[in-house]
Amino acid sequence: MKIATASDHAGYELKKGIMAYLSEKGINYEDFGCSSEERVDYVDYAEKAIKNVLSGDCDRAILFCGTGIGMAIVANKFKGVRATPCWDEYAAEVSRSHNNSNCLTLGGRVLPLDEAISIVRVWIKTDFEGGRHGRRINKILDIEEKNFMS
Repeated sequence: MKIATASDHAGYELKKGIMAYLSEKGINYEDFGCSSEERVDYVDYAEKAIKNVLSGDCDRAILFCGTGIGMAIVANKFKGVRATPCWDEYAAEVSRSHNNSNCLTLGGRVLPLDEAISIVRVWIKTDFEGGRHGRRINKILDIEEKNFMS
């Protein structure tokens, strides 16, 4: 598995901590910025990371901003992305097992590193259950086909 990471200035420190965790666990990742706490627009970095997931260069993405909400909004503008902001392990587990999330978003202003690591750990290890949830994902994909131009 290879994970795309990206952040804005508000998520930068949390992203650094999560990248250290990924390295420690031997999980491959590629970072798409930003590289400091200098104020930037999260939109630009989310787009870079998500395009690498959609191209197949990366399998999933973890994006960071102040709350995780802005990054989720941007990521969900791309056909095929199911970005989920998560604030606890249960949300992370269900985002994968029920919603087959391929993008996790976390907030540097709302989550301490230890909680974010727990969320990431659960999100990475949880598999999609399929079954009735697969039927629902297929309905989401049908809606995408109707509403996305390309």
